[in-house]
Amino acid sequence: MQFASPSPEATRAAARGLASALDERGLVVALIGPLGAGKTVFAQGLAEGLGVDPAQVASPSFVIASEYPLAGGRRLAHVDLYRVGSRDELDATGFLDLLEPGAVVAVEWADRVPDALPAERLEVRIERPDPRGAPTQRVVNAVAWGSVAEAALARWREVLAASALLAPAG
Repeated sequence: MQFASPSPEATRAAARGLASALDERGLVVALIGPLGAGKTVFAQGLAEGLGVDPAQVASPSFVIASEYPLAGGRRLAHVDLYRVGSRDELDATGFLDLLEPGAVVAVEWADRVPDALPAERLEVRIERPDPRGAPTQRVVNAVAWGSVAEAALARWREVLAASALLAPAG
């Protein structure tokens, strides 16, 4: 799925829509994009959609991960792999413990250690289509890996289509 996001507010709204499309199985959301693309904005929208105050969600670059309790005993983990150099280094942080059933895990810079990610995930790539164009314009590409992610992506697509907030890119 691909869509155009005209602003950080629209990116955040799209992420709130993803939150509404998740079920009790949870999901790993792999966020990929260059510095300043909107990965943290997306994570804030996801958190807000899950009932977490988005003001609490900041890039966890120095602590690797921050956790937030969700209703029903579940949790949101916001992970930043920018400063992680290898899978061994990531494993030493306790990353695998965050991947419990029902958890929602938003992983910024997921492309830094791709072999550490679970096979079941939703990859969300955020890019600036034209550096000379509108400074807030982004193109968001989402690819599902696995049946849980495919079902979440299908529900998310329906949420976005119903909102008419975001237009297809291209």
